[in-house]
Amino acid sequence: MTSDNDGLLPAQTHSGTSSAVFVSIAAALGGFLFGYDTAVINGTTGALESQWGINSVETGVVVSSALLGCAVGAWFAGSLANKFGRPKVMMLAAIIFFITSLGSALATGPVDLTVWRVVGGLAIGAASVIAPAYIAEIAPAHLRGRLGSLQQFAIVLGIFAALLVNYGIQASAGGASGEVPWGGTAWRWMFAAAAVPAFVYFMFSLNIPESPRYLVAKQRLQEAKEVLTKYVGGDVDTRISEIQRTLTSDHPPRISDVRGPRLGLLPIVWIGIFLSMFQQFVGINVIFYYSTSLWQSVGFSESDAFLTSVINSVVNIAGTILAIYLVDRVGRKKLLMWGSLIMFVALGTMAVIFASAPVDADNNPILGDAEGTVALIAANVFVFGFAFTWGPVVWVLLGEMFSNRIRASALGVAAAAQWISNWLITVTFPELARTGLFLAYGLYALFALISFFFVLKMVKETKGVELEDMESLESGKFGTPA
Repeated sequence: MTSDNDGLLPAQTHSGTSSAVFVSIAAALGGFLFGYDTAVINGTTGALESQWGINSVETGVVVSSALLGCAVGAWFAGSLANKFGRPKVMMLAAIIFFITSLGSALATGPVDLTVWRVVGGLAIGAASVIAPAYIAEIAPAHLRGRLGSLQQFAIVLGIFAALLVNYGIQASAGGASGEVPWGGTAWRWMFAAAAVPAFVYFMFSLNIPESPRYLVAKQRLQEAKEVLTKYVGGDVDTRISEIQRTLTSDHPPRISDVRGPRLGLLPIVWIGIFLSMFQQFVGINVIFYYSTSLWQSVGFSESDAFLTSVINSVVNIAGTILAIYLVDRVGRKKLLMWGSLIMFVALGTMAVIFASAPVDADNNPILGDAEGTVALIAANVFVFGFAFTWGPVVWVLLGEMFSNRIRASALGVAAAAQWISNWLITVTFPELARTGLFLAYGLYALFALISFFFVLKMVKETKGVELEDMESLESGKFGTPA
């Protein structure tokens, strides 16, 4: 294991840091696509329901359909990345997302919109796997947490950007169902605008180097040395030897490498799967998929409901910036435990408020001024608690906790579990909400509490550990507290 500065001189550290930051930002733009897609669909749900006459269950299917594609894309991304390289998979994801953004804009009904969103999800899922793996493989150990957090930062920026674009388009048309001055329905332009970040992602992917771990696996040692020299520094020859040692196998990396004795998978892979599931089971994406309609249902006006969504997004960005500052200082495990407790308190508060509120004929709670204010504060505390802990830290851990031999494949399995969990939460929320919002938020609070004990018992600290030293986490002795 190397020291915190990887043995670099100050000038070398500054140069390598700048280069590593640039390529990490480029890779993290895949997260921007997911965030953008999340907020875009949030702004169109009301218009889709009114234009096509679909009910809450059908709306839930349309909204969540991309997530099924994400799970498939994540599952196969690791194998594709091991075969063709990280940047090429990023470029493929950008092309698919570009095409499906335009396809969604031209959809004639819920069925073909669902198809376009599923295909677009393939791209998002693939990008979600490649970004943390690539960043972890190219970042110096002392910066890996901060650079890995850029994935989540890109997601929250994508959410905020889409909210602003949606707002501008909606304002020009007098609503998501209205006609914009330049022609066409507002919600169609919301989908079409997603093609812009897809194009930017493609251009950035053209200008980043291949992962040194991939290059070593393909025996392209000279290229690997050049990349390590520019982005990591230190004793490059020793680092190459360490990578070769951790990649030693009688076959190229493949998804079957994650198999193990416990329920068919290695223990460390199960840790990654449960981290992914808990990240989604606390219900964070309910806030971003349904926030506008949610706040309207409890008595906020349309404009006020949209404003609360913007506030949620700003709080999300602020929390993620704090995570970037803390993750390499405090460590991954402590941040996750703090986040679990904060989210439990905030979600529990919302559940109590909704449980004690009177309801209207549609079973929507009626909040007074005081209760509405407390609920809004609790919602933002929840978002902040997630944003500086579970949001970015899980992506950091998934990028770094697996050894070189299984990283891309294991990350693909864990990310697929994350997208499936996201889908389950998203598709079930409309019906849970119709039964009672207290039930939904009470359930999410319970998962937040369970996640605290899971991290306490099962997660080991990885701060400052070189990727080549991660093999010890696969031994099965993963329950030792940090």
